[in-house]
Amino acid sequence: QVQLVESGGGLVQAGGSLRLSCVSSGRFFTINRMGWYRQAPGKQRELVAVTNSGGGTNYADSVKGRFTISRDSAKNTLFLQMNRLKPEDTAVYYCNARTVYDDDNWGQGTQVTVSS
Repeated sequence: QVQLVESGGGLVQAGGSLRLSCVSSGRFFTINRMGWYRQAPGKQRELVAVTNSGGGTNYADSVKGRFTISRDSAKNTLFLQMNRLKPEDTAVYYCNARTVYDDDNWGQGTQVTVSS
């Protein structure tokens, strides 16, 4: 099992920035891929950005050029730097860790609200 705890969400005006953090514990050494997902009210959870153990990254088209995913392996922490935020980025953001056994682990989520 991998435990994930997110932080860094909040209320920000359009055009502003936030940085989300996700600290992993437990069997973090089994993590193969980590990512951020989000879920807006009435919508399905969607991929925002992922990074694998080799350092490769992938982003949703809607956030390319504005969001950056990074990982500090020494601190078992995943980050999501979000710049030029838009009202449509408003959602609960979840940290995800997929292990080498294809198990998915989720954090409790952190709310991001962007006002226009």
